Amino acid sequence: MRNLSPWCCASLLFVSVAAQAASDGLDRITVYAGTWHTQAEHYTTPYSKVGKETGTLHNDCWRGRAFYACEQIVDGQPKALIVFQRGKDGDHYVTHAIPVDGDAGGAGTLIVEGERWTFPWQFSDHGKTVYARTVNVFTGRDRIDYRQEYSLDQVHWMPMAKGVETRQP
Repeated sequence: MRNLSPWCCASLLFVSVAAQAASDGLDRITVYAGTWHTQAEHYTTPYSKVGKETGTLHNDCWRGRAFYACEQIVDGQPKALIVFQRGKDGDHYVTHAIPVDGDAGGAGTLIVEGERWTFPWQFSDHGKTVYARTVNVFTGRDRIDYRQEYSLDQVHWMPMAKGVETRQP
């Protein structure tokens, strides 16, 4: 039997770790990195107020071994650190939002179904559960059409906002 040099084994280990990292699903989150021009229209609902807004969103992102994180900067002001971790299957992720103001962060979920990426959450309104979600629909890597909706039954969804984000050079 021939002995392999330590460098050979280290190289094989590096290739194995790199292949595992590429296949763990976190690399697909890199689509959020960069600078985006945002336009949104909000509707009057019990959970949102009418209005329009435009802005610049910059996601300063980096990847660790088990996490992908983005510091979100809106119109030049840091707002939150969003950390993504792969869930139990390849299309579900756990998210953790850490606000810059020091308030308690929150855990959430991201569900990826092809070009449709959904961030669901729920909250209580006077004892009743309200379901909400932000749905991002990608057109390539440079455009996201999104909407925010709420529902009392998870069947009938009412729009709260819609918008578009386009990647800036």
